[in-house]
Amino acid sequence: MKHILYLTKKLHRYAGTVLYMNLLGMVLISLLEGIGIFLLIPLLSMSGVLSVTAGATPIWAIFEFLQDIPKAWGLPLVLGIYTLLAISQTLLQRNLSIREVKIHTGFLNHIRLETYRSILQANWDFFIKKRKSDLINSLTTELGRVGGGLRLFLQFIASLIFTVIQIGFAFWLSPSLTIFVLCCGLVLALFSRKYIKKSNILGNQTSELAQSYLAGITEHFNGIKDIKSNMLEESRYHWLLSWCRQIEHERLENFKLKSNSQLFYKISMALIIASFILFSVNIFHSQLEQLILIILIFSRLWPRFTSIQSNLEEIASCSAAFNALIGLQKECMGARELENINYSNSKISPIHMKQGLECSKVHFRYNPRESSYSLQDISLQIPANCMTAIVGRSGAGKSTLIDIIMGLLKPESGMVLIDGTPLNRDHLLSLRRSISYIPQDPFLFNGSIKENLQIIEPDASEAQMWEALEFAAAAEFVSKLPYGMDTLIGDRGIRLSGGERQRLVLARAILRKPAILVLDEATSALDTENEAKIQEALDKLRGKMTIIVIAHRLSTVRNADQVIVLDQGKIIQKGAFSQLAKEKEGLFSSLLGNQMRDSKVISIR
Repeated sequence: MKHILYLTKKLHRYAGTVLYMNLLGMVLISLLEGIGIFLLIPLLSMSGVLSVTAGATPIWAIFEFLQDIPKAWGLPLVLGIYTLLAISQTLLQRNLSIREVKIHTGFLNHIRLETYRSILQANWDFFIKKRKSDLINSLTTELGRVGGGLRLFLQFIASLIFTVIQIGFAFWLSPSLTIFVLCCGLVLALFSRKYIKKSNILGNQTSELAQSYLAGITEHFNGIKDIKSNMLEESRYHWLLSWCRQIEHERLENFKLKSNSQLFYKISMALIIASFILFSVNIFHSQLEQLILIILIFSRLWPRFTSIQSNLEEIASCSAAFNALIGLQKECMGARELENINYSNSKISPIHMKQGLECSKVHFRYNPRESSYSLQDISLQIPANCMTAIVGRSGAGKSTLIDIIMGLLKPESGMVLIDGTPLNRDHLLSLRRSISYIPQDPFLFNGSIKENLQIIEPDASEAQMWEALEFAAAAEFVSKLPYGMDTLIGDRGIRLSGGERQRLVLARAILRKPAILVLDEATSALDTENEAKIQEALDKLRGKMTIIVIAHRLSTVRNADQVIVLDQGKIIQKGAFSQLAKEKEGLFSSLLGNQMRDSKVISIR
């Protein structure tokens, strides 16, 4: 409940006086509804259904002036007032409903944008520990349930306002009978607590099932090629079948809970109405006209109690979504990379590096509770406008070192320096503005080639884009496509080959005109021809920018100015390619020899 109240306070700050105007409007609607009910007294009297005498009810004095009006005029007048009140109430209700939708939708978008910005501002370590599907689930399913929960909470507040006003009217008519109804309502609230508790439990199950579904389906489609090639269709189908049975059971339990609670409320209402009439006639000796009015009030008051209970059950079932969303926001705030940042490229000046990058005694581990380090005592220099290669076995810490150099990860001890100045929060974004990063698995958006290039530089001209494509050895294949740069390339660039995707990502990186180009095993999955084209593009860039290459294929780094060899998180060799190749006892020479033997075996085959 505290998370619901937390979001309600945010709703108050977001909507301000408009929210209170809506609440006042609800009060007015309730008053109009009450006045309309009271008009039934003179209406019944004038129609001859009842013979109401003065003083029969506390409110008769309000309409006593109607006794002096002829029945021929009095009845149309009462009906006219009643119709006017009903129309006014309907029009006001419509206006308030439209305004409520506007407030609700605007606030939900506010929460969506706030949560998304919080996620974007979290550090890289946060994303390493989180599943993408969990974040997507929070921004879709859970956010939708939060929206439904907020709507229910506003309805709950409205029901409370209506109920309080109608209790006031009923108390004015008959205090003793109203107290009787309230006591019955309190008994109902005590018995309904178990339904609210059960709704909360089922709500948690709903969140867990939604999270597992999105995680599983995302993994399936990400690995659809492996599923098809390894004939895993049947096992994946059975996973979904199992999930469907769980969600079927959960939905059935939810429906049973709601049906049971409604059954309880309706039976309670029938018993209480019967008791109510019995008490009114035999104990309170109510007059017939007063009894009819009290029953009318009761028939409208009691559903308010059941509506409040139903709202509480629904809110309880949504509480897990509130907890998840607020928990995610707090987690993102705790992992916030920088305070009061603006990611707009136009407002961030790139760093113009003159001397180079340096790591000084850097230590890093992903889990501080573990004794083993991913990087230990890393000290190295990366000269400006030179090509530095980082090589080593899988798991040696190469990608971790790159993440630290780019400022994505923060060293546990030691520091990164740029031109002798320690890298800190003040110029972290300026460093990233200076870097273009090309991962092993190139990422492209589902759009055209032009859109994928412009996403990094929106103001780039077509000539600049063709120049970048030419530089990346991609202009030839792009020009042969049906629509050139306007060709749609599909999800993650699936309509292009691996080599074409990699060269397109390289063109996008070059278009940014970075001071530092980072390639994280960008050629490891390419064939020899495409690798040669990437290498040719890199050779053109030598001396124009600082190039850092993580290489699995050592042939890619043959022309590097320096090679750094990592093993088990430590630097074990440094030097030029030819120098390290001559050190027969070194790891670099061993790796190089293994690759040369493998290439000879492949060529023989």
